[in-house]
Amino acid sequence: MGKNPREITEEIECKTLSSYACKSVDSVGRQKPEDPCEIRTCFQRDRDRIIHCNAFRRLKHKTQVFLIPKSDHYRTRLTHTLEVSQIARTIARALRLNEDLTEAIALGHDLGHTPFGHDGEGTLNSLVPGGFKHYLQSKRVVQVIERDGRGLNLTDEVVDGIVCHTTGSNAKTLEGQVVKFSDKIAYINHDIEDATRGGVLTEEDLPSFPVEVLGKTKSERITSLIMSVINNSTDVIQYDETTKKAHDELRTFMFTNVYRAPATNEEKGKACHIVEFLYKYFIENINKLPPLYLKLADEYGKERAVCDFISGMTDDFAVDYFKEICIPKSWTR
Repeated sequence: MGKNPREITEEIECKTLSSYACKSVDSVGRQKPEDPCEIRTCFQRDRDRIIHCNAFRRLKHKTQVFLIPKSDHYRTRLTHTLEVSQIARTIARALRLNEDLTEAIALGHDLGHTPFGHDGEGTLNSLVPGGFKHYLQSKRVVQVIERDGRGLNLTDEVVDGIVCHTTGSNAKTLEGQVVKFSDKIAYINHDIEDATRGGVLTEEDLPSFPVEVLGKTKSERITSLIMSVINNSTDVIQYDETTKKAHDELRTFMFTNVYRAPATNEEKGKACHIVEFLYKYFIENINKLPPLYLKLADEYGKERAVCDFISGMTDDFAVDYFKEICIPKSWTR
């Protein structure tokens, strides 16, 4: 009997990928061992599980930066995720890293994000015992919550990359490190575009040094950052010093002038109030949780289960639930 499609793909990986790449055959594996798929490698299988899960679909109705924007052209958490995936795959392909592993990490990196973006995250962090971080919640989503509490049973490399995609420790694989860089490349540059569309800033407001080094347009800046990563990475993912300095200055500018700007945060108090109200409401009315989260409450405690439920909400769902609880319904005869 000849080799199946997965075995052929694994053989191609071993022959063509960089010595620094994480090959599918070298995966540490899953928490719960499974028979391999005849068609897909373990990382391709993880990518498909993420794309088909409930948490991934909900990203389309979760805030990126601008709360419940009126235009269809602002980014959501889903479009951000897709842009991260595209950038990460481009880098991985150029460096001959494992593109399937890179894509799986990128698609799963924000599954644990709250409604109302980082404002929702900050509110839950102040309420939940032990705090709340979206990257740790993403791990919890794929290991505990999805598939009615059974989790997606992803490979160790994908879970590690998801947890390490933000500041802090580096991922064990270069593919995970690529996603970490790609996340920042994506959000800084598409947030500039959204902020310009929203009238928060203009292209002329951008600091001169990053513009001089990286370029005047979104496309130029993204290309410059990607090329720097490709040209300066071997056994570690990195920029050259000049590009890193320009990137860091642009990121600082965005935090000062967009992420913390009054125009961006004018609805922040309302969003935080909704999250806080819902958290306290369900803590006091734990029986109102859906069956899955009641089961999680029994196993992990009510505070964590309520956090699981609220962090999984979309913006609109959270607002509608708040209205359902707080606003009287019209009376008709």
